[in-house]
Amino acid sequence: MQTSASTAALLRSLPKVDRLLAAPEMEPILAAHSRAEVVQAVRGVLDELRRAAGQLNEAEVSAAAVCARVAAALALRSRPYYRRVINGTGVILHTGIGRAVLAPEAVAALAETAGHAQRLEIDLESGQRGGRDEGCAALLREITGCEDATVVNNNAGATLLLLAALARGRGVVLSRGELVEIGGSFRIPDVMSESGARLVEVGTTNRTHLSDYRAAIDSLAGDTGMILKVHTSNYRVLGFTSEVEIEELVALGREHGVPVAHDLGSGCAVDLAAHGFTGEPLLRRSVAAGADLICFSGDKLLGGPQAGLLIGRKEAVERCRRHPLYRALRPGRLIYTALEATLRLYRGGEAAACERLPVLRQLTATPDSLMDRARRLVERITPRGYCGGLRIGMGPCQSQAGSGALPVREIESWGVRLRSGDADALAARLRAADPPIIGRIEDAAVILDLRCVLPEHDDVIVRAVIDADG
Repeated sequence: MQTSASTAALLRSLPKVDRLLAAPEMEPILAAHSRAEVVQAVRGVLDELRRAAGQLNEAEVSAAAVCARVAAALALRSRPYYRRVINGTGVILHTGIGRAVLAPEAVAALAETAGHAQRLEIDLESGQRGGRDEGCAALLREITGCEDATVVNNNAGATLLLLAALARGRGVVLSRGELVEIGGSFRIPDVMSESGARLVEVGTTNRTHLSDYRAAIDSLAGDTGMILKVHTSNYRVLGFTSEVEIEELVALGREHGVPVAHDLGSGCAVDLAAHGFTGEPLLRRSVAAGADLICFSGDKLLGGPQAGLLIGRKEAVERCRRHPLYRALRPGRLIYTALEATLRLYRGGEAAACERLPVLRQLTATPDSLMDRARRLVERITPRGYCGGLRIGMGPCQSQAGSGALPVREIESWGVRLRSGDADALAARLRAADPPIIGRIEDAAVILDLRCVLPEHDDVIVRAVIDADG
């Protein structure tokens, strides 16, 4: 601890702002940043040094040392908040890190249009105003067989809109087993209330029958606005259960002149059963069943940007477009750009979609292929299993789809296991890498699950693990 006299002397030796700006070490900093930013950073660093003067030595207040601090402060200030990370969590659709990774084609489309004016609401043939959603709607009609489609900002918005447009002020019949709450406190009863519709619960938590829906419609005596079916997404009731399939609900709706909507959540457009994943409802099935409206997310199993998609019968979709909420919920131009590029990838068939869309490629990657990658990564980091203070190995682990897709389903995977004296500290060092690497901690080890790591990031992981040991 310094004396008050030595602290005062140290404070007097702090270089002045003009001297620092003229220092040779400052030249590259001024070349990379505006003078105003540099001056602000210099003053901030000097203030910090003055506050900490009692714990500093002379070397730490030299012009060179202060310039180094300024450079570090400006680098930190320049780092974007919304920057890319490497997903080693094992959760493919991780809400905290952006859900679906966009396909290269969608990224290229954004790069092509983001810096320019682009066609959005103009008919290029007539020069008149056109439909903003028409490019995506045409592709959704082709892919799903629906009569019409539109796009809003997310699936919560789509649910709110379809309830408000078709059932405001009237009863909406919904199974108690489908009264879900998902992340961010999104609760179906709350959304129903905000839409102006009135919830009519039927059945029990584990079993609902067609007769329950029929009895509710009869009791409402012509005041039924909608039959709603909701995919439970993030949970599953097992054992003594029963639910009514969408085909039966549509038939009941036609019998009573009541529209039927299906909230599918994840938006699965390919049959994943061929890859061992059963139970995720398909978009085409609900369309073929004749549901008036189907809503789902764009950034889950569909593999696109955050959006809420509404597909179904033309008249029902048009009622949503005409509703006042529609303009408030519609997305910006870049969402349409990325979504159109994503939807185009489904034109080549399911096999091509699974190959081109990262989310489907990650989901369907075989454990053997991930085991091979894990082995190569460990061998590249160190052939002996040690790297300084780290013990490095590979092993099987469990992934999951995440974001309510394929609920309670664990997926066999492989990852790199990193052990050190403090797993939390090691995980923090990896998150401080550039780009940050986010893993998970199990049994006092940091796991980097390779199912979610893009192959082009393997080199980054090798460097970051070696650096993290230092």
